[in-house]
Amino acid sequence: MRGAPSGAPGEVDYRLARQHLISEYRKGRLAQHEVCDAHPELVRAAREASQPSDRDCPICEDEKLVLVSYVFGPRLPSHGRCITTAKELKDLSRRQGEYACYVVEVCPGCSWNHLARTFILNPARSA
Repeated sequence: MRGAPSGAPGEVDYRLARQHLISEYRKGRLAQHEVCDAHPELVRAAREASQPSDRDCPICEDEKLVLVSYVFGPRLPSHGRCITTAKELKDLSRRQGEYACYVVEVCPGCSWNHLARTFILNPARSA
């Protein structure tokens, strides 16, 4: 989900950690089973409740990655809420309180997954 603009205050981007992990895999220091370890529920969400991406999977190189977004905050389940549309994210941003959004890139084919970025919704509107 591309809800917050890139570089927004409070955003953390995990590209460097991602590149390091991919580099270690390509050098043979990590096995495929060590990097393709997505939880079955994350893979299910990737297949059914994700946003498409134009990036190829860096591990299997056979499928496009998808983005799965989870939001945590007031009046949401303790396990968070999977966000499927930009409208859902916008609706949450109108609520009172601060919400943490986690965007995970996932390969539905080989189960590669990596936290892509996190950001805060409503940092100035919290109670």
